[in-house]
Amino acid sequence: MPYDRSLDESLFSKSWEDENERLTVSVFSYNGGTKKLQISRENRDAQGEFRFAKLGRLQKDEVVQILPLIQEAVTKMD
Repeated sequence: MPYDRSLDESLFSKSWEDENERLTVSVFSYNGGTKKLQISRENRDAQGEFRFAKLGRLQKDEVVQILPLIQEAVTKMD
């Protein structure tokens, strides 16, 4: 069965951003299933718009900034 965006329910989403990037912590449930945490990265392009980027590895300062968001997201996963 292919992915159907209409079945993907966003239960929580908060972001941290600086002048060059935005990290978003979200909780999703697909088709009423298990709640799962998602972390995404967006980088600002030359026009000032955010564009999706590979998350890859996080620097310590990034982890420190999003850790409270992750802890809040975990409470939404019960």
